[in-house]
Amino acid sequence: MAQVTLTRSIQAPTEAVFGVVSDIRNFSKAVDNIQKVEFLSETQSGVGTRFRETRLMGGREASSVLEVTEFVPGEKVRLVSESQGTVWDSVFTVQPENGGTNLTLHMTATSKNVITKLMVRLMMGMVTKAIAKDMDAVKAYCEKG
Repeated sequence: MAQVTLTRSIQAPTEAVFGVVSDIRNFSKAVDNIQKVEFLSETQSGVGTRFRETRLMGGREASSVLEVTEFVPGEKVRLVSESQGTVWDSVFTVQPENGGTNLTLHMTATSKNVITKLMVRLMMGMVTKAIAKDMDAVKAYCEKG
């Protein structure tokens, strides 16, 4: 298993930050490289929401199917995706902090295959940079109001 945790202090209300990270419609407005979102479930918010997110990565489009598997309003949201034998489990949490919000993302990547485990470990540097960029985009978006 590979994992990464990133945190950002955001000068915006906790409810606003949670509204961005917990709703793909808002998250895609904050993160520029998300090109398209297609809902795959009738549910479009909360547990059971499934969607395909298409991003521009390295000049090419890449799509992932994600599902919201845990949703605690105003506190945390868990998104799970499976790709090529690896389960990507991402948990965003928000906490009030000094009049703003502390946003944390904890992501784990779990693979059963030895080769896939090795590939994930090699990719984690690139993945960490990409999610750091997402976190920075959320921070800038929320602080703009």
